[in-house]
Amino acid sequence: MAAKPHRFMLDRMSGYADEASAYLRRRRMTRKPFARVYAHGGRGGTHTPDSDAGRDLFLAAASLIDVARQ
Repeated sequence: MAAKPHRFMLDRMSGYADEASAYLRRRRMTRKPFARVYAHGGRGGTHTPDSDAGRDLFLAAASLIDVARQ
């Protein structure tokens, strides 16, 4: 018995959706948190949580989030 034509398209779209979700899952796992700070004139710097400035920025951001939740 031959497969119905619409099932072929449905299987193909399901495959694309599976690939897209796997890509997003892998991307989420490899992302590292960082803080980006911009100065006047457009210059910016990126700080990781491992650095002293990054740790201070992350603690300040956590404090701001806590205040906003109250």
